[in-house]
Amino acid sequence: MLNGFMRQLKKQIELWLDEDMGSGDVTTLSTVPRDHRSKGIIHAKQPGILCGVEAARAVFEAVDPSLAFDMRRQDGDVLQAGDIIAEIEGSSHSILAGERLALNLLQRMSGIATETSKYMDVIKHTSVRLVDTRKTTPGHRMLEKYAVQVGGGHNHRYGLYDAVMIKDNHIKASGGIPQAVASARAFIPHTMKIEVEVENFDQLTQALEAGADIIMLDNMEPAAMTEAMRRIKERSPHVVVEASGGIHLGSLKAVAETGVDVISVGRLTNAVSPLDISLDLGEKKGR
Repeated sequence: MLNGFMRQLKKQIELWLDEDMGSGDVTTLSTVPRDHRSKGIIHAKQPGILCGVEAARAVFEAVDPSLAFDMRRQDGDVLQAGDIIAEIEGSSHSILAGERLALNLLQRMSGIATETSKYMDVIKHTSVRLVDTRKTTPGHRMLEKYAVQVGGGHNHRYGLYDAVMIKDNHIKASGGIPQAVASARAFIPHTMKIEVEVENFDQLTQALEAGADIIMLDNMEPAAMTEAMRRIKERSPHVVVEASGGIHLGSLKAVAETGVDVISVGRLTNAVSPLDISLDLGEKKGR
């Protein structure tokens, strides 16, 4: 992870630890001697793509800088059940204090990377780019978008500030596609592109005539997407075309083969199961 990324993450980790620990871990304080030392073994319990090791390390460093964190696997590694991801050695109080937050991050990020990798496998025979959306967990967008990259995907806009995306409600509120595009063009710098969401061929024609740089085909069937691609390439071959809306593993191949340039999938971050990863205290044999 980049230095700026890690600086921001460390600030968030302090908040998350405060949320979890409050005035202290009463269970550990009341049952484990203060001077007790252990080795914690983080290991995978199911296959998948690993993501979030540096985040887990940052959690334990924030809890107790004296803990020794031995990373055995790297982000992007393919895991099998039983693989050891990392070992932490030091105060048992400190290991137990950081356990849940570190595992939450590892499990969530690895789940996203694993799901993204499954999607990438389906479309690897095409040149289409798979991207995420803003459907992320509040406070975790940075981590979840990073996990998509680890899984082989790409990132869409990061927030509301870094791209113009004119959607149905913007179109209604501004009076129509031509008005929305013209207004946006007058407002933004020349370096920023304008994307317009369309749901039918009439809107597609309006978006092309208005000079949209990117067209999003929203909730269209593959046959309609194929026809839309024919019209776009005939009229404005330079326009980038994105498919979005309800796309899942079962429909992904058909969408990719319509010839669109980009497919955005909210499910990569908002409907994914965490990878099963555990931390056990004590010696553990494994790969």
